[in-house]
Amino acid sequence: MIDSPQDHAARRALSQHRAFATGLLALMGALALASYALPPGYVTDLLRAAAKAGFIGGIADWFAVTALFRHPLGIPIPHTAIIPAQKARLGRALGRFVANHVVTGAEVSGVLHRLDVPRILHRFLADPVATAPSAHALAAMLPRLLSSVQDGRARRVVARIIPRILGGPGAGAAVARALHGLVEGGRHQEVLGFVIGQIKTLMAGREEALRATIEERVREQGGRLVGWALGATIAKRVLTTLNAELDRIGPDGSELRAAFDEWVRREITRMEQDPARAAEIGLAIRRVVAHDTVQAWLWDVWSRLRLALEADAARPSGHTVAFFSGALANLGALLENDPAARAGVGRAVEGLVATLLPSAQAQLSDFIAGVVGGWDASTITERLELSVGKDLQYVRVNGTLVGFLVGGLVYAALRAIFGDTGF
Repeated sequence: MIDSPQDHAARRALSQHRAFATGLLALMGALALASYALPPGYVTDLLRAAAKAGFIGGIADWFAVTALFRHPLGIPIPHTAIIPAQKARLGRALGRFVANHVVTGAEVSGVLHRLDVPRILHRFLADPVATAPSAHALAAMLPRLLSSVQDGRARRVVARIIPRILGGPGAGAAVARALHGLVEGGRHQEVLGFVIGQIKTLMAGREEALRATIEERVREQGGRLVGWALGATIAKRVLTTLNAELDRIGPDGSELRAAFDEWVRREITRMEQDPARAAEIGLAIRRVVAHDTVQAWLWDVWSRLRLALEADAARPSGHTVAFFSGALANLGALLENDPAARAGVGRAVEGLVATLLPSAQAQLSDFIAGVVGGWDASTITERLELSVGKDLQYVRVNGTLVGFLVGGLVYAALRAIFGDTGF
């Protein structure tokens, strides 16, 4: 076993305290022997009794301390070398003690409060250099996540879920909010103008076909003679009237645009206030999104988008990495400026720790028991003796001194009561 500087210092201190305790024990023995060479008398007898008691107390405590770690004098006396012999039980007891009395919910909660996890998280997120590896790691995870969505099973699940989400009870409210934005910005009129322009372009490109269709309908309803005489004129007048009406719907306003604006606003109000109308909108959206043709188109759009996202995520300076970096920075700013967000993060961390703590305590107990049980006898003896051996040497010193003092007091008391007596 290689000594660390701390182990070396602990071993040196243990040797010094052991030498002091042993020297004190030797002193008691020397005093006891020397007392027989002194002139007889009360003081000599008192010294002899105190020295004997101190020597016996020191021997008893030396035996007790030594028996914890090894056999005294190498003699395999029963119930000695307790720690090496009971290391497995000691490991289990130590593991249970640490898990149940050290790593408790109250202690862990106190540590989390002192650490101030939201502040630590804010400092981390506010540092672009620190968050750069996280942004790159999130960007690297994106292709795998997108590929999992493309998997057959995931694709079927998404195909079932998306229509329900988009066509759920809140679909009408979502459409109403979107239309509110269009109407307030006047974009609904732009949409109407675009549709009208497309109709005019379509009519211009298919004018001959439309003319022939109208003439055919006139012949069917009025006969060949009427169709021959008036079909072309009626078709021309119908197309001219349609084009004129479409031209009247200009961007500066018209009755049709005003009616369209009124209709859109009325429909928004109905979707917001009428649950039945909102449900109709949601059902219509669900049917459209669930249609095979629409889903095929959506998955084609998704495939193209996925390829573009994967290619961008692979670039260190791509938009994906920049997006994740910005998101992390925004989260840091939120934690800095929003006390409610900080409190929420703190509660979330404490809740997560409280949920995981029972399992962690059991695993910690098993881990400590396994580590201690796996140590060899000499290792565990060495470690524990270095940790508490110095204090145990004080036990030896105290036992020797207490024995010396108590022995002297007992001898003095017996002498006072019974007169000259042996001790």
